[in-house]
Amino acid sequence: MRLTVKAVFEKKKKREKIVALTAYDYPLAKILDDEGIDIILVGDSVGMVLLGYDTTMPVSMRDMMHHARAVSRAVRNALVVADMPFGAYSEPAGALRNAKRFIKEAGADAVKLEGGRKIQTCIKALIQAGIPVMGHLGMTPQSFTQLGGYRVQGRSVHEANSILKDALLLDKLGVFAIVLECIPSLLAQKITRRVKCPTIGIGAGPATDGQILVLHDMLGFEGHVRPKFVRRYAALERIARDAVKAYRQDVLAGKYPSKDESY
Repeated sequence: MRLTVKAVFEKKKKREKIVALTAYDYPLAKILDDEGIDIILVGDSVGMVLLGYDTTMPVSMRDMMHHARAVSRAVRNALVVADMPFGAYSEPAGALRNAKRFIKEAGADAVKLEGGRKIQTCIKALIQAGIPVMGHLGMTPQSFTQLGGYRVQGRSVHEANSILKDALLLDKLGVFAIVLECIPSLLAQKITRRVKCPTIGIGAGPATDGQILVLHDMLGFEGHVRPKFVRRYAALERIARDAVKAYRQDVLAGKYPSKDESY
C-alpha cells in the first residue's frame, strides 16, 4: 500500500526525515520504490533530464502524463507526486481539470505546483476538490526568467520575507508539504519551524524535514548545469560510456557475439 499524504504530514511530528527523489520511467521508479524512498516526484525536470530541453518551460501535459503513468505502474509503496507543468494551472478551472487527469488517468497520488500568493486560488480549488497538493517555493524553475535565471533566492530581506509569507500561506491553505529550492539554510530553517507541514529541501540546507534530488544528478549523469547542492552517489554516465565503447570495440573486432551468445 502506498504511503499517504497524511503519513507524510505526520513524519514531521515524529521527527522522521522524508526521503524523496525524482523518477521518470518504470525501471528506475521501481528501484526507488524497492529501496524505501518515501516520495517519488515525476518532475517537469524530465524536460531537461530526458527530453533535451534547455528549461522546463516546453514540457507539456502530454509529456507529464506519459511519464507519470510509467512511474505509477512501478510504484507500490511510495507516494507518487506529479509536477503540474507550465501553463497547466493558469486559472482554477484548468488547474482542477489537469490535476484530476494526473490522479484519475496517470495514477499519481498528489500534484505539485510552483508559487504562493499568485496561485492561491488554484491551490484552494484543488484542495477543496480533495486533491492533495505539494507546494514549491524559492527557486521555481517555471519562473526562472522572472527570477533572473537559476540562482539562490531569499538572500535579501525583501525576498526572504516574501518567501516566508508564501510558505505561511501555503501551510494555511492546506498543502501537505512544501519543497524549498535554492534558498539560504537559515531561511529554510525559519520556514520549517513556522509551518505545520513538512518542508523538503533541495539546496536549502540540512534543517528541512526532508530532502529531494533529481535522480540523474545524484547518479552522476553530467548535465550542463551542476548545482553546488548535488552530491554524486555514483558515476553512471562514465560507466555507460565505458560499456558502449567496449561493445563497439568488440563488434568491430568480431568478438561479439561469441559462440555461447549465438543460436
